[in-house]
Amino acid sequence: MTAPAPEELMAIHLSREVRDGEISACGALSMIPAAGLLLAKHTHAPQADILILGSPAFFPFRTSRQFHYLAQRGDLGLFFVSGVQIDQQGNYNLHLLGQDHDHPDVRFPGGYGGGLIYYAARRTVVFRTEHSPRVFVEHVDFISAAGVTPPHMLRLGGPSKVVTPLATLAMDREAGVLKLESVHPPHTTEAVVAATGFDLGVTGAAPQTAPPTAEELRVLRAVVRPLMMETGTYPDWAAQHLAAAG
Repeated sequence: MTAPAPEELMAIHLSREVRDGEISACGALSMIPAAGLLLAKHTHAPQADILILGSPAFFPFRTSRQFHYLAQRGDLGLFFVSGVQIDQQGNYNLHLLGQDHDHPDVRFPGGYGGGLIYYAARRTVVFRTEHSPRVFVEHVDFISAAGVTPPHMLRLGGPSKVVTPLATLAMDREAGVLKLESVHPPHTTEAVVAATGFDLGVTGAAPQTAPPTAEELRVLRAVVRPLMMETGTYPDWAAQHLAAAG
């Protein structure tokens, strides 16, 4: 069996956050979480209800409005979201770069409904395929969605973890900050700290993330890859980034 590609490793790490019996979802253009959701469904979470926005096979609503209503009712257990910038408080930025918000250096399209879901989903896992100081900054240039809110503000959930190719960060709810939970082999704690623009609360070597199992890789390649291609769920991405079974 060939060694897993970075996208496969990310999909496996994300899949482990899915719980059996919950409703779990990802937004549009979220190929890696989509693969992770399908992997979880065909391994440890067979009773999970999965929603993949933009997929003709795994999104039962006619518009995203019904999906947002589901989240606001408190029925969404897990959501995957990404950000251009992420800071220590779990804030993420999907809108712009630069300190002058009226005249930003770069403007992005933002995220339709993502900010609302960050407050409504019971857990949100932020993912990013780049782990560097320009992504993990001390303070985001613009808060598209806040990781921490005042105690009096109604909020059903919030950020749970951040998953990257290097490591998993976990939200310390009492302290209101992200801390290093585990490092993905073969990377080191020192490498993760150097690639992060804020304090990760590291006092020693962090635990190693459990490597992918042979069964996870087999299902990802033999079940998830053809399923994504057959159902029109990012078929080109699956063909390119998930290895064929063999």
